[in-house]
Amino acid sequence: MANILMVVSAADSLTMRDGTKHPTGYWAEELVVSHQTLRGAGHTVHIATPGGAKPTVDEVSLAAESAGGQDRADAFRAYLADIDAELSAPLVLADVDLAGYDAIVMPGGHGPMADLFEDADLGRLLIEANTAGKVIAPFCHGPAGLLKAVDDAGNFAFSGRRLTVFTNEEELGGGTGENTPWFVEDVLKEKGSVIDNGAAWSSNVVIDGNLITGQNPQSSEDVAQEVLKALAD
Repeated sequence: MANILMVVSAADSLTMRDGTKHPTGYWAEELVVSHQTLRGAGHTVHIATPGGAKPTVDEVSLAAESAGGQDRADAFRAYLADIDAELSAPLVLADVDLAGYDAIVMPGGHGPMADLFEDADLGRLLIEANTAGKVIAPFCHGPAGLLKAVDDAGNFAFSGRRLTVFTNEEELGGGTGENTPWFVEDVLKEKGSVIDNGAAWSSNVVIDGNLITGQNPQSSEDVAQEVLKALAD
């Protein structure tokens, strides 16, 4: 069985275009579904955050209308309660030794746009993982965390790589809208990534070698399943 590092944002707010603070964190469905699927397959999942801070769930993601119904919202809350001890004492990202891990999984929510996109420790781990051919699987806003994977010569590790991410269309139509401080899709394109998005609000997974990306919360289960397949190979 594999050891999986799940990197989660420690942010609880995002500074918007107009300077206001928007409450945020990780998206419940994305963390719960991926964690539950990977652990259910017998793998070990360790959660890590910047500074080892307990991550904050985006409360919007626990509303029935966001979760896909009250039953799903209740199930997400229950699972988060079950793993609260893990969430309350995550690994410190800066202290992680990647030698002990086979994959990095990065769920989203808007939190990564507030901290992971500029986290040098995550950037170092991603470059190391990519060089070693280890599985790297960010989804929804999680690909924002790829942005700091820049080497000493200024080369972006994921330039030229095919990936998907929460789209501008989804951000404007059901995310934080026109007040969004920046769009992850646009910045990844500017860095040289090849964006391969699908229809809004439908599962879309793009695989490019060791890089497995998902477009939105609806992609959570499919990303986790592709990670399982990659680990089995």
